[in-house]
Amino acid sequence: MKFQIEDVTVYFPYDHIYPEQYSYMIELKRALDAKGHCLLEMPTGTGKTIALLSLITSYTLSKPSNPVKLIYCTRTVHEMEKTLAELKLLHKYQLDCVGPSARMLALGLSSRKNLCVNPGVVSAENRDSVDAGCRKLTASWVRALAVENPNIPTCEFFERYERAGSDAVLPPGVYTLQDLRVFGKERGWCPYFLARHMVQFANVVVYSYQYLLDPKVAGIISKEMQRESVVVFDEAHNIDNVCIEALSVSVRKQTIEGATRNINKMAQEINRFKATDAGRLRAEYNRLVEGLAQRGNLPVGDTWLANPALPDDILKEAVPGNIRRAEHFLSVLRRLVQYLKGRLDTDNVEKEGPLTFVNAVNSHVGIDQKMLKFCYDRLHSLMMTLEITDTDEFLHIQTICDFATLVGTYARGFSIIIEPYDERMPHIPDPVLQLSCHDASLAIKPVFDRFQSVVITSGTLSPIDLYPRLLNFNPVVSRSFTMSLTRDCICPMILSRGSDQLPVSTKFDLRSDPGVERNYGRLLLEMVSVVPDGIVCFFVSYSYMDAIVNSWNETGILKDIMQRKLVFIETQDVVETTLALDNYRKACDCGRGAVFFSVARGKVAEGIDFDRHYGRLVIMFGVPFQYTLSRILLARLEYLRETFQIKEGDFLNFDALRQAAQCVGRVIRSKADYGMMIFADKRYTRHDKRSKLPSWILSHLRDAHLNLSTDMAVHIAREFLRKMAQPYDKTGGGGNKTLLSQEDLEKMNGIEGMMF
Repeated sequence: MKFQIEDVTVYFPYDHIYPEQYSYMIELKRALDAKGHCLLEMPTGTGKTIALLSLITSYTLSKPSNPVKLIYCTRTVHEMEKTLAELKLLHKYQLDCVGPSARMLALGLSSRKNLCVNPGVVSAENRDSVDAGCRKLTASWVRALAVENPNIPTCEFFERYERAGSDAVLPPGVYTLQDLRVFGKERGWCPYFLARHMVQFANVVVYSYQYLLDPKVAGIISKEMQRESVVVFDEAHNIDNVCIEALSVSVRKQTIEGATRNINKMAQEINRFKATDAGRLRAEYNRLVEGLAQRGNLPVGDTWLANPALPDDILKEAVPGNIRRAEHFLSVLRRLVQYLKGRLDTDNVEKEGPLTFVNAVNSHVGIDQKMLKFCYDRLHSLMMTLEITDTDEFLHIQTICDFATLVGTYARGFSIIIEPYDERMPHIPDPVLQLSCHDASLAIKPVFDRFQSVVITSGTLSPIDLYPRLLNFNPVVSRSFTMSLTRDCICPMILSRGSDQLPVSTKFDLRSDPGVERNYGRLLLEMVSVVPDGIVCFFVSYSYMDAIVNSWNETGILKDIMQRKLVFIETQDVVETTLALDNYRKACDCGRGAVFFSVARGKVAEGIDFDRHYGRLVIMFGVPFQYTLSRILLARLEYLRETFQIKEGDFLNFDALRQAAQCVGRVIRSKADYGMMIFADKRYTRHDKRSKLPSWILSHLRDAHLNLSTDMAVHIAREFLRKMAQPYDKTGGGGNKTLLSQEDLEKMNGIEGMMF
């Protein structure tokens, strides 16, 4: 269907549209017109992705004189593929309606691990090894040697891509990662470098958050992006944590040992070059004297990670004189590594600011702030000069230089925390020195400054007024949408006590109480005998899940549960968890029914959907607070209180409830779906906790469901499932339509026109 929103003709590839999708498009268009940023909370399962894609691509078609580029950021490769599949459908529809003028180029970009087609490289076990394997075949000096000596291996795909030169382009169309690999194999071109080259010409680019937020990656991939771009962060409820991780560095004993090995290897290489090719080291020295830290534009195969500091904070001046010579720089690195090794050798927790730390480094080992700031650039230059290709071997020294550059660059918003052991396992020494960033607005500020519109959207952005304070920006539009439903297909309940009327909670003083464990077990046992198909349970942590499952096993509750349904458990191993999920789905498909035990901050809570019969009920056991004694969390809370006036309790409640909402939101993925949500903890009855849930959950939470015991919850579940089994009208009769056709939209536009 196609319809008008003011001066834009929107092409939408389905015959009907949800009212909230229409409202969402109107708000999104307002933000694009104002060239400003916006925050939009839209319930899960209401077609947020297609609404975004339709409006932004149609907006470009309606205004061909100043087209906007869409940069769509997802969290996982799975979400990226889903987005590109939706876009394919939309593009086909736009071509049918408009003809060739609607042509566009859209592609996904991921790491070499997901795009490489060279069997010898892509078979490596992890991403860093694939990157290093690629570099060993594509670095400019390797290729130069291969010209003289044909026995030196190179990558045939990269060579053909280079030979094609300006002819190596992607024809218009929508390309998933699989499409890129197929196209690369057909033409014999490297899909990874082709995609990286085409990103700057594409109308739509879909890639991971890190490509914009992590300066080390963004400096290489995203620096070409034009200002007239709309950036969308999808599923962005945790965007503040992604920003913080992008600027945080951890140094452990293994890092120190690895860095020492790296320095020794580099020293050997320098001695070898001195004996065989001293001119090269001299040339590098002269270049640094002239102030050229890098050799202008590096060949595409040579680029490694960019500077870990943000673009505006990188010094545009020459490298200090005392680290220009390679051997002098190595001696500085040795002293720095030795100093960090000494700091790790402590029995007490230490916390200090970057300025104090920099002064201590200067007084102990004579390395000043400017030398620290240039560590990364100087290392990069040296690795180029020494022609080092196995970058995966040199990750440790790179971590040390990242740490040095960040600590030398930033005085505010960071802390250095040294912990001799993990508090949860005090008998195991595992010292770690962490440079932790507390200010999420640092990493995202360049994105807000550079692009004309940034859209932050998710199913859980409540309370929506906290995000502008955390990320330090002013949205022109900030809206939360509810779900229009023909029937109440969501049934949230708050369970505060067991059938013996004892309160249930995962509060620290109550969580190991046998009465609480028994009541939680009884709740699940009652539910598996009432609810068909799949049930998903979320626990607050892996350790609590282990403890409670052991307790249920000893008391025989687990055995009773398994007579009704099979039980599958998420572990910290990705392969095991994937296998458990597959078998859980099989058990639901064949009618045996299953229960999946998961963790609120684990892998499953974020990206896996339990739609239809895979999730008829989600039980959230407890309130998923972060580990509140974590030194890093305490330092961040102190910073938020002093800088943004956000109280500790407010932030912790907000963080726990967005996580809980994310978990229970997995159960409903479309309007034809139905499911129940049980918040099993007496603390959810308090208004300050409950009010932070998204409005689309709160609007279905009845007063009668706020303070239930197990037997009352079972009764409500029976009634709800009986009601859901009845036939219903999908479009919604009368005045409350939940599916709008083209005629409905035209009528609405006509009425609005008459009103104005």
